[in-house]
Amino acid sequence: MNSKKTIAIAGNIGAGKTSLVEFLTQTYNITPFYEPNDKNPYLEDFYKDMKRWSFHSQLYFLSNKFRIHQKVDLTPGVVVQDRTIFEDVEIFATALHQMKKISDRDWNTYQDFYQSIIASIKPPDLMIYLKCSIRTIRKRIKIRGRQMEQDIPLSYLKLLDKLYNNWIENYTLSKVMIIESDKLDYVYDMIDRLDVMQQIESLLPQSLRRS
Repeated sequence: MNSKKTIAIAGNIGAGKTSLVEFLTQTYNITPFYEPNDKNPYLEDFYKDMKRWSFHSQLYFLSNKFRIHQKVDLTPGVVVQDRTIFEDVEIFATALHQMKKISDRDWNTYQDFYQSIIASIKPPDLMIYLKCSIRTIRKRIKIRGRQMEQDIPLSYLKLLDKLYNNWIENYTLSKVMIIESDKLDYVYDMIDRLDVMQQIESLLPQSLRRS
């Protein structure tokens, strides 16, 4: 087995990233790194007043994601990461800038910080993109019951979806695997589970060891 490989899980809010990370962690001898949502001190305020707190929230995510990427780069073996720094910038921060929730001045500062960061980190070896319909995303947001997410505007979710699709179509930094996460049940359905495992193992041959 190669000594170092990184799998990244990308996808919109509620697309099933954490579930896939947990599935891969249970299936293979790999180390997980999760999205630090619950630790962001600006997130609850952000959902109440996006314009006031967008820059603060995104800067927090960017700096913390940088720390996670540094840990990922130093961790031996195979690791799996729940959302990457690329999504923070190319999807979420870009959406907020397009919505005029982040000013041009703050955006330029943010971009300067981002460019410095990506020059010092390695891209993943495999990017898994969870493609999921807006209808399923809204259903999952409601079911998991995070209070701060319940009033996310439909227009915002649609913008994120558009940016995600454009981003993954142009992403060239690593191998890409796309999973239709509202059609595949890789958590409970054995056939779907084996299909996902076979696809991943074919893209990272000799790297994954089943637990």
